[in-house]
Amino acid sequence: MDVLLTEKQRLWREQVAEFAHQYVFPEIENMEKGRFPRKLLTDMSKQGFLGIPIPSAYHGLGADFTTYIIAIHELSKVNAAIGVIVSVHTSVVTMPILAFGTSRQKESYVPLLATGQKLGAFCLTEPTAGSDASSILLRAERSDEHYVLNGTKIFITSGGEADVYLVFAVTDPSSTKKNISAFIVEKGTPGFTVGKDEKKMGLHGSKTVTLHFDGVRIPKEQLLGVEGEGFQIAMSSLNAGRIGIAAQSLGIAEAALTEAVSYLKQHPAGIETTIRLGDMAAKWEAAKLLVYQAASYKQANRPVTKEASMAKLFASKAAVEISTEAIHLLGMAGYTNRYKAERYFRDAKICEIYEGTSEIQRLVICKQLMK
Repeated sequence: MDVLLTEKQRLWREQVAEFAHQYVFPEIENMEKGRFPRKLLTDMSKQGFLGIPIPSAYHGLGADFTTYIIAIHELSKVNAAIGVIVSVHTSVVTMPILAFGTSRQKESYVPLLATGQKLGAFCLTEPTAGSDASSILLRAERSDEHYVLNGTKIFITSGGEADVYLVFAVTDPSSTKKNISAFIVEKGTPGFTVGKDEKKMGLHGSKTVTLHFDGVRIPKEQLLGVEGEGFQIAMSSLNAGRIGIAAQSLGIAEAALTEAVSYLKQHPAGIETTIRLGDMAAKWEAAKLLVYQAASYKQANRPVTKEASMAKLFASKAAVEISTEAIHLLGMAGYTNRYKAERYFRDAKICEIYEGTSEIQRLVICKQLMK
């Protein structure tokens, strides 16, 4: 992968890796207990990690998209929960506001998000709408100079902890396309409440909650983009989001592979066991190439739908397979929390589910091939 990176990007990778070792690693124990890493996010904000690809005019680092993906990759090698918090905040909240927002919206929200003064959350999934985002039911009815939101969102990353929520709702249920629209909703808005906090198998430092909208009244100026174009905003945002989750998967896979190699160096096994590392390494290298190819396409403003889905599909599958194999290679030791392999195993599976399941990624790829 080094040949694909500039010298500046390689130095950046070393910087992020050092930060992760010094600041993220000590917080893992608390995160595994379910504590949200608020102090760690503050430390990351000081380094500009919450605004990496955001222009300096909006107080971001002004770096390229690949540099941003490097950060998610390196952070996720140490802790995958941090990787997804950064990815959601940046890819599917800050970047859509920057791309589709009015001047007022961009000036009001992007600098605060880019500097980490406010955290973002993406609200699309509902009890009856997971992979099929077009099936959402949350309503946004126009009332004079306001919209009134009613409904429920589930499995929202950073929900309750975030300050700015990008919420997708139906503005015209009579339309065959339901005319989904996107809205910026702030924490503390009357009627906007946090429900169930999910107890997950992995990603314990990341909050995943249900959100309730009961007569949430927001000014019409909080509409992001044009009414009825929310689905397009969501889909375009998910391209960047999927590359982010692919990078998270890549970090998990690399960490699991490294753990297996380290263990076998200290506990030599037979050749029939050791050679399994060959398949693991090949899968990781292939995933790495797909992830960084997708990042380079996004950076160059090239169409990236197919590449993003391929990277997400392959890297998430690799993370699951490599982390599973790592457990097997460590034997009973891998099944205990004395080693990190079991955490990588627990964190990996969700990568095949959120930001579009693997089945959805295959469908997207097929559609792109048939165009």
